[in-house]
Amino acid sequence: MFDYDPKFIRNFSIIAHIDHGKSTIADRFLEFTGTIAKREMQEQVLDGMDLERERGITIKAHPVTMYYKAKDGHTYQMNLIDTPGHVDFTYEVSRSLSACEGALLVVDAGQGVQAQTLANVHLAQERHLKIIPVINKVDLPTADVEGVKKQIEDSLAIDASDAVSCSAKTGIGIEDILERLVRDVPPPLIGQDDTLRALVFDSQYNTYRGVMVYIRVIDGEIRKGSLVRTVATNKTYDIIEVGVFIPQYKATDVLRTGEVGYFVANIKNVKDIKSGDTVTLEKKPTKNPLPGFKIINPVVFAGIYPIDSNDFEELRDACGKLQLSDSALHIEQESSTALGFGFRCGFLGLLHLEIVVERLQREFNLDIITTSPSVVYRFVLRDGTVLEVDNPAHYPDPSHIEWVEEPYVTCHIITPSDYLGAVMNLTMEKRGECKKMETLDAKRLLVTYHIPLNEIVTDFADRLKSITKGYASFDYEFEGYYDGDVIKLEVRVNEEPVDAFSCLIHRTKAESKGRAICEKLKEVIPQQLFKVPIQAAIGGKVIARETNSALTKNVTAKCYGGDISRKKKLWEKQKEGKKRMKEIGKVNIPQSAFMQVLKLGSE
Repeated sequence: MFDYDPKFIRNFSIIAHIDHGKSTIADRFLEFTGTIAKREMQEQVLDGMDLERERGITIKAHPVTMYYKAKDGHTYQMNLIDTPGHVDFTYEVSRSLSACEGALLVVDAGQGVQAQTLANVHLAQERHLKIIPVINKVDLPTADVEGVKKQIEDSLAIDASDAVSCSAKTGIGIEDILERLVRDVPPPLIGQDDTLRALVFDSQYNTYRGVMVYIRVIDGEIRKGSLVRTVATNKTYDIIEVGVFIPQYKATDVLRTGEVGYFVANIKNVKDIKSGDTVTLEKKPTKNPLPGFKIINPVVFAGIYPIDSNDFEELRDACGKLQLSDSALHIEQESSTALGFGFRCGFLGLLHLEIVVERLQREFNLDIITTSPSVVYRFVLRDGTVLEVDNPAHYPDPSHIEWVEEPYVTCHIITPSDYLGAVMNLTMEKRGECKKMETLDAKRLLVTYHIPLNEIVTDFADRLKSITKGYASFDYEFEGYYDGDVIKLEVRVNEEPVDAFSCLIHRTKAESKGRAICEKLKEVIPQQLFKVPIQAAIGGKVIARETNSALTKNVTAKCYGGDISRKKKLWEKQKEGKKRMKEIGKVNIPQSAFMQVLKLGSE
């Protein structure tokens, strides 16, 4: 049994590129330490969502407490905070690492160092964590352990001479990793006084218990019955339960310095708890709140609307609950003439958007549609005003614009050298500029690009995987705003502008995008009794046009023989009628047309 002593506590995280075996190593830890009985064991235990199991990825950070009897005879409390591996969930990773003293860097022995490995290692190094390299999947025939050790040393500047070799599938090397954690990861630091300071690193909404707050106790202790206050929101709560994750919730009497757990305090409003906040005692508050986390700004924006306008309130509640467990999600209300009331949401990337939409549909049973993703452009007006615009509806008057800036990112692509030509063609098409090229080993290159964010939020990842047969990986970080020739592409149906189809786009891409939208609309808008012009325009200049031909009736069918003037008279009469109809006629665009055009960017 574990008798509380901070020097026998180890808080650690596992960082890796997606699909390098991180969740499988966590499964073996749970099995080896006896935290979960063999009969209850299943793959990806810590990945609780159906979505995570189906896709084989981790979306949420999952904490778990294990007790391990080491070879030195002592029992250690091992607090693992599992982290996602995808670039879009970097915020989850940074929050998890803030609650740890050490990190396991897991690298696949067959694939070697990948782009997201680089990004996650930088996050761990910024927080001065002890990094232990682990080479996984050493039992595979393609494993190159020595080559991967060299890659870790060359590209990450981490000593890998004593890296632990393991196979999470077969259980080889799991005990060695636990022993290294005990030996190398430092125990939690003990503060000068016993004033409670606990870091909120996550929270979850439970229908029956309200908000469950995940904390790492930095100093002091928190008990059932304590009266606590949150520093950022300045709210006071009575603690009704504290506990740990094993990996289900298990109530305990107290959480002390260095421990990771949760508390429940009848918190009903999801906005009252913020990730990165400090929890302290109401009677003896701390004078030094914890620094928290850097606020992550969303990079991709999209509108989310209910298909049935009566579901708007349900969508609002669902978004609030989702935002609680996903602090990187940014939400504000908006309305559209075509789609009604909905929300403008900010995401960290396309996968993040996809996961949020799928969670809203599955967990809250909502029918929703999303608009095509866009980024934030910065407009500097002649009077010096700076406007940040992510929605074409807020595009300022062109005569007032001095210049426009668009967001750029630094993009790191790791690719086999055989596919370098294809990768360079893709990045040139996406307006990328190569900054540097480094050789990782005999077969792989690390290429760094300066590229507009707008070019990589649509189909960049899919096309990169296609042209490199799945071997390339990429990661990006926000760089800043640079001058760009960004214009508003307006789509008109029967001379009427349709806001839902309009978009902000670079001038060089406007014509091809306009033509694609017009062609798609011609397919999906039903024919009317009069000709319907479908146009894409920049300001007053039409750059693409399609015409939906009219449904015609053969008015001369009843004429047989006789003079041609009889037929001409009927045709003229029909032409006049169609002209009058075009003046008063309105084109109703079906819901399916919006869906088809929104899919254009992701095809």
